Amino acid sequence: MKKLNLTDKRNPDYFYSEAIKTLRTNIQLSGQSIKTILVTSCYPNEGKSDIVLSLAQELGSIGKKVLLLDADIRKTAYAGRLGVEEEVKGLSQLLSGQVGLQEIIYSTNFPNMDIIFGGPSAPNPSGLLSENIFKVFLKEIREYYNYILIDTPPIGTVIDAAVIGRCCDGAVFLIEPGNVRYRDAQKAFKQLERSGCRILGAVMNKIDTSDDKYYSSYYKHYGEYYHRSDEEAQIK
Repeated sequence: MKKLNLTDKRNPDYFYSEAIKTLRTNIQLSGQSIKTILVTSCYPNEGKSDIVLSLAQELGSIGKKVLLLDADIRKTAYAGRLGVEEEVKGLSQLLSGQVGLQEIIYSTNFPNMDIIFGGPSAPNPSGLLSENIFKVFLKEIREYYNYILIDTPPIGTVIDAAVIGRCCDGAVFLIEPGNVRYRDAQKAFKQLERSGCRILGAVMNKIDTSDDKYYSSYYKHYGEYYHRSDEEAQIK
């Protein structure tokens, strides 16, 4: 397995870090059988990939063996985001039969964290993800990790997350208050439920907790999602 030195250019934030720790604890309390977890959102740019990366780092820091799987084979961004300058192989190449499993898993300088990149953009992403090879692939690698965190495209935009959800133990739904309409979030949430994947909880991202009235309004508006979930985490 080849090792990559990744660079996380984000500035440390105490409150964000504490919220990630809360999310990590809630996921751990979901049960030992919950190993493959997809994270999706309604729309792009809601901060989903940042949370997946932070959660993977946090789980790794407490000794859990973690795989970060970028399943966005439409528009992968992790290589550029993490300062990878060399050519790397990814998931789309595995699913299309171009490379083997051992060629796409990279160890990293982050403790206990491996990564699989999305790979080159595929012409038919949902079709590739629907193939039995993806299900077999997940079943095989889950034996080697405590957690597999799967970053998927926004479910409010494309169907990929629902396709992937059929093979996962649980899902986390991300919402950015103020930028996502309730009706759109409800539709996306129900689409994820129809995949048969267990919904672990919803995460509110980029919220302004200094505005109590604004925050309380959104909490009430999305309350039905939280009450149906096993755990709740709020990310500032």
